[in-house]
Amino acid sequence: MSEPRLSTTSHIVLGLIEQIEPATPYDLKRLTAQSISNFWTLPHTQLYSECARLADLGLLDEERESGGRRRRIYRLTEAGHAALGAWREEDTPATGELRDAALLKLFLGADPVHLAKAQLDAHHRKLAEYEELTDVEMPKGMRLALEAGLSFERSYIRFWESVAGGAD
Repeated sequence: MSEPRLSTTSHIVLGLIEQIEPATPYDLKRLTAQSISNFWTLPHTQLYSECARLADLGLLDEERESGGRRRRIYRLTEAGHAALGAWREEDTPATGELRDAALLKLFLGADPVHLAKAQLDAHHRKLAEYEELTDVEMPKGMRLALEAGLSFERSYIRFWESVAGGAD
């Protein structure tokens, strides 16, 4: 039998469940909105379908509530822990993917000063959100990701300030 094909979404689900297990897909949706969605786009519908798929593959244990809303509750299996651990050990490409609609508009001829003003507002708001989290206790990996987010926002603020000032 061949190894099951796991996507980045698969590993996100496994990693999030590891953080908060037991977890329902709704728990994952809430945690994603507060964390990963700051740097990785993931439609919440994928969380629901991926949990079921990973359970079918034996990477998650699924328990169904007997009454009420009959929510599905998931925990990692030994195989799920092993798959997540193996993924963590894999080499990661040196660069990530940057998808920024404002940069795309800038590249394609939008008014730079007008665009910069809106971007400055947005990046100042996001920086303030991240700064509020600096006093929250969290695992080291989450703390380091937060620091990357803070650095990113500060860098973008400097960039868009230079654009707003008409710098070439």
